[in-house]
Amino acid sequence: MDGNVTGSWLMARAVGKQLIAQGRGGKVVLMSSARAKLGHPAGYSAYCASKAAVEGITRALGCEWGVHRITVNAIAPTVFRSPLTAWMFEDTDRAKAVRAGFLSRVPLGRLGEPEDLAGPLLFLVSKASDFYTGHTLDADGGYTAG
Repeated sequence: MDGNVTGSWLMARAVGKQLIAQGRGGKVVLMSSARAKLGHPAGYSAYCASKAAVEGITRALGCEWGVHRITVNAIAPTVFRSPLTAWMFEDTDRAKAVRAGFLSRVPLGRLGEPEDLAGPLLFLVSKASDFYTGHTLDADGGYTAG
């Protein structure tokens, strides 16, 4: 909760304060997760709730700061290759089993790579998203669609 909710809130508040003071608008992008929308059978209740709170912050600030021409959006990935998830990409029985469970729900048939976040992030910080605020963009290969 501290890292996901409080950290997101404090960062957004600090950035928003600066952007409002500058008076030129701006972009804020928070990091959510597919788990904000889906539960998980293995003790992830606090994580799921914390990421749902990040999406609530995204919607609320998107509404509050629109008058200042500040957009607030979030990206919600599923499993992506990172130092935290590196074990899931290994060639072990445990990793293969966990990966198979995730892949059974990903229509695109693979887990995310870091470069798969570049497009959503570039969109959300570019002029192309100027009329887009309070939203969460799922970067999950269709995981939350099915």
